Amino acid sequence: MKIYTKTGDDGTTGLFGGTRVPKHHIRIESYGTLDELNSWIGLIRDQDIADSSKKILIKIQEKLFTVGALLAIDPKKEKLKNGKDRLNIPKIGDEDLKLLEQEIDKMELNLPPMTHFILPGGHTTVSYCHITRTICRRAERLVSQLNDYEPVDLTLLSYLNRLSDFLFVLARKLSHDKQAKEIKWIPEKQD
Repeated sequence: MKIYTKTGDDGTTGLFGGTRVPKHHIRIESYGTLDELNSWIGLIRDQDIADSSKKILIKIQEKLFTVGALLAIDPKKEKLKNGKDRLNIPKIGDEDLKLLEQEIDKMELNLPPMTHFILPGGHTTVSYCHITRTICRRAERLVSQLNDYEPVDLTLLSYLNRLSDFLFVLARKLSHDKQAKEIKWIPEKQD
């Protein structure tokens, strides 16, 4: 398989199903941002963190490839004439949401309760996690915008929403593990 096909030299790209769209199409922006998110998760995974965190991050990266593949399908060509799915891509389901929720709950058991917003930072690994969380939120906004134009499986939006929550709690866990100080955001009082 050659890495260059030259078919995108005109500023278009192909969706699953063969439809060509501009590379700036909201669908491409959506799954392109998921690719960016996935790369940042890989950077977190490359840090000195617990093996258990690395394992769940690999699972998340695999799920993000699934989400990206689902978004790359032309919704008009998703089904064959017999009504079956054109591609054999697994769906994102309730069990994927539950896994993130369970991991969030596990991490929160050992963290102090949150009483204020927290300023991102404190340790490089924690900062990587916060950057990743904000990219996840951007991906969620883009997929939500795409849904305004072409229906998207709402479970994908739920997954991205839950994933950003997971990344926030992971940042807090990493702060705890690295003994980094969490700086609370306390708004200045106006005179």
